Amino acid sequence: MTQMAKALLVDDRRQNLTALEAILQGLPVQSVAVESGEAALKQLLVDDFAVILLDAQMPDMDGFETASHIKRRERTRHVPIIFLTAADRDAQLALRGYQVGAVDYLTKPFDPWVLRAKVSVFVELWVKTRQLATQSDLVRERDTQWRRLTDAVDEATALLRSDDPEVRDRAVRLLEQARWGNTA
Repeated sequence: MTQMAKALLVDDRRQNLTALEAILQGLPVQSVAVESGEAALKQLLVDDFAVILLDAQMPDMDGFETASHIKRRERTRHVPIIFLTAADRDAQLALRGYQVGAVDYLTKPFDPWVLRAKVSVFVELWVKTRQLATQSDLVRERDTQWRRLTDAVDEATALLRSDDPEVRDRAVRLLEQARWGNTA
C-alpha cells in the first residue's frame, strides 16, 4: 500500500489554514494543519511531508526560526518549504526566507492556482522519490539473493570436483537448495 503524500500547513490563524486546505482540496495530498512553529516541529517528528507551507510571521516562533529548526534536522532538512506571508513585498524578508532554506516565498494575496501547481510538483517529486526508494530496496534484495546463489553454486562446483561420492551428494543437495531459494 502506497503512503499518501502530506502537506504541512503552518499558520497562527485558523482561517488561513482553512483557506489553504480549500486551495489544496482535490490534489493527491493530505493536509495537516498546525497553528504554531512548535506544533510544526512536533508534527515533523511523527510524519513525513512532501512540502511545508509556512507562514513567515507568527507569534513566539516565527516561520524563519521554524524553518531554521527544520533544516537543521537530518530527517527533515530536504523537505521543501514555501513561505507564505501577508507582509508587503519586502525583498529583505524574501531573502531571509531563502537563506533559511525556503524553495519559494509568496506574498498574499497570491494566486491559488500557482500555489496548487507548486504543491503538485513537490507532491509528484515526493511520490517519485518514494518509488525510487522502493525500487532501490528491491534491487538490493535481488542483489543479496544473487550473491547467495552465486556463493552456493561456487561451493557446489568445488564439491563436485571431489572424488568422494558423499561430497558430490552434498554438492547436489546444495544446488537443489539454491534452485529452490533455500540458501542461507
